[in-house]
Amino acid sequence: MLELLGYLFHDGYPAWLPDPWLLLTVIVVALVIYLIKTYSNGVSNPIEGKMHGKVVMITGGTSGIGAAVTRGLAERGAQIVLLTRLPPSDTFLADYIGELRKKTGNAMIYAEQVDLTDLYSVRKFATKWVDNAPPRRLDQIILCAATLTPPGCKRKESEQGIEETWMVNYVANFHLLGILSPALRAQPIDRDVRVIIPTCASYISSPFLGEELDEKKWTPGKAYARSKLALMVFGQSYQKHLDAYKRPDGVPMNARVTFVDPGLSRSPGFLRWVTRGTFWGLALFMATYPLHWLLIKDSERGAQAILYAAMEPSLGRGYGGKLIKECMEVDFARKDVKDEAVAKKLWESTDKLIEKTEAEMAAVRVLQKKQKEMEEEERQKAEKVEEIEALVGSIKKGQEAAKAKSRRRNKKAT
Repeated sequence: MLELLGYLFHDGYPAWLPDPWLLLTVIVVALVIYLIKTYSNGVSNPIEGKMHGKVVMITGGTSGIGAAVTRGLAERGAQIVLLTRLPPSDTFLADYIGELRKKTGNAMIYAEQVDLTDLYSVRKFATKWVDNAPPRRLDQIILCAATLTPPGCKRKESEQGIEETWMVNYVANFHLLGILSPALRAQPIDRDVRVIIPTCASYISSPFLGEELDEKKWTPGKAYARSKLALMVFGQSYQKHLDAYKRPDGVPMNARVTFVDPGLSRSPGFLRWVTRGTFWGLALFMATYPLHWLLIKDSERGAQAILYAAMEPSLGRGYGGKLIKECMEVDFARKDVKDEAVAKKLWESTDKLIEKTEAEMAAVRVLQKKQKEMEEEERQKAEKVEEIEALVGSIKKGQEAAKAKSRRRNKKAT
C-alpha cells in the first residue's frame, strides 16, 4: 500500500487506469449496494443447536420460508413430519422428500396428508396422532402454512363455506392445535416443547376482530392482516390454556408458544401478492427484480428468525407468548393481542363455527355415503341382470345349436 501511495505521489495517476472520479464512484456505489443488501438480509441465526431425536411437525414446509426452515432443521438432525395437502404417494411430493433426504443426509423426513381447507381432514389427522398409547413424541409444531388472495381478485371460500384466508391462516391452525393439545401436555418434563407461529407485520393494520368482514368490506389485505391478528390472539390464549393444565407429576407446564415475524421475504406468497396473480404483474416483477433483490431478503434469510425460535435455549424457559423478530425479542405493536376479553370471544366464536361446519359436513358425508351405497347397489343389480341375460343368451344359443345339429342328423338319415 505504501509503495502504491509513493508511486502515485511521485509519478502521478497512471494513464492506463480509468478516470479516478469514475473509479471512486464505482467503489462508492458498490459499497452502498453491499451495505443495503447486508441490512435488508437481516440478522443470521446465531444459534447452532442440535436437533437430533426431536420430532418437529411443520405445515407449509414444501415451499418458501417453510421449505427453508424444514431444510435447516433436517440438516441439524430433526425428525420432520410434513403436513401437506398432497398425499405421500404423490409423485412430486415423493421426489421432493427423496431429494431433501439426500441433500440433508437425514432419512427421518415424512409426510402426512392434511388439507387445511378441510376441517375434517385436520381432525382426521390430529385425532389419529393423539390416539396413541404411549403418547407419540412431539417436540415442536411450526405453522408456516399461509395463503392470501392477490389484490384485485375476488373473495374465495372453501368447500365448507368459510372464507379461504380466514380458514387456512387461522381456523385450521386453531383446530389443529386444539386437538393436538393432549399430545403437547403429555410430553415428559425433560423435553423442550414449542409451538412456533410465524406472523406478519400486517397484523398491526388489521381491523378490530369484532368487526365482521362481509363482501362489501372485504379486501385481500384486510383479510390477510385479520387472519394473522386472530392467530396471534389465539396463540396467547393457547399459551394460557397450556399453562392451566395440572401435570400429574406436579411440575410446571413445559410447552411454550413463540411468535416469529420473519420480515418481508421473496417467498411464493410475496410473489403472488406483488404480481397480483397476473402475467403482466409477473413481467413487471421480472423487470424490477434487481430492486426486489436489493431491498427484500430471500426465503432462506427469512427462515433465520424461525430457526432461532426453534433452537434458542432461553425460549424454552420462562414465560411463553414472546414475539421474535430479527433473532431478538420485541414488543407487540397492538395491545389487543393480549386482551383476554377479545381472546375469549374469538375462541368461543371459532369453536361454534367449527362445530356448526363439522356438523353440516358430517351430514353431507352421510348423504354422500348413502348415495354411493345406492349407486353400488344399482351397479350390482345391473351386473346381475347382465349376468342373467348373458346366461339366458348362452342357453338360447345352446338350444339353437342343438336344434341345428338335430336337423342335420335327420337330413343324413333320410
